[in-house]
Amino acid sequence: MNKRIWRIEYSLTICAIFAAILFFIPTSFSSKAAVNISKWNSEYNKIEYMFSAMAAQAESEIVQNMKNAKSFNEREKYMIKLVKPYLRLSDRLTPKKYVQHYMNGKIVPKKDFYYFDMLYNNQDDLIVGIKDIIDKTPDKPVFLMMIDTNGSKKPNTWGRDIFGLNIYSDGNINPIGYGWDVDKLRKDCSKNGSGLSCSQFYRIGGEFVE
Repeated sequence: MNKRIWRIEYSLTICAIFAAILFFIPTSFSSKAAVNISKWNSEYNKIEYMFSAMAAQAESEIVQNMKNAKSFNEREKYMIKLVKPYLRLSDRLTPKKYVQHYMNGKIVPKKDFYYFDMLYNNQDDLIVGIKDIIDKTPDKPVFLMMIDTNGSKKPNTWGRDIFGLNIYSDGNINPIGYGWDVDKLRKDCSKNGSGLSCSQFYRIGGEFVE
């Protein structure tokens, strides 16, 4: 009899533990997501202010050198030099040690438009990537920037801990996905989408979907 009671108590204990795990795991994921989204919004505000401050240096030597650069790689290097003190960038990160993913789980291939190889560590444990856009079409962005809000820690995924923004020749910026309608944003910012437009979706108060 005592053995039977012990088995019942043991089973109830296991069930209680299992139920507790099921209860707390979603909360844990949601909390991590909320932290990353909050950090993205905070960093975006800082970067927006940074480019406003940089606009006042329009005649600086670095800015002039960037405008007169003879190649896209050269212009990219000047851009890095320009933003480095503002973003407190330190050592360059080896891309091999950092694999970028889309929200649907696919790895971002090296030839992809949203693949970054110019990656830098930040003193706030962020990873910052900057990429020159080889496109002289008017009203198009001239640079892309990505921010991984928790550095090299996983998941290293667009829309979860990686977010990005467009940089224009006049110094204005906007999040990737800016100008998309809400339905398109919501569809892309999901487990079946790329997650790129989450950068804009969360800026306008879109909800996180696990």
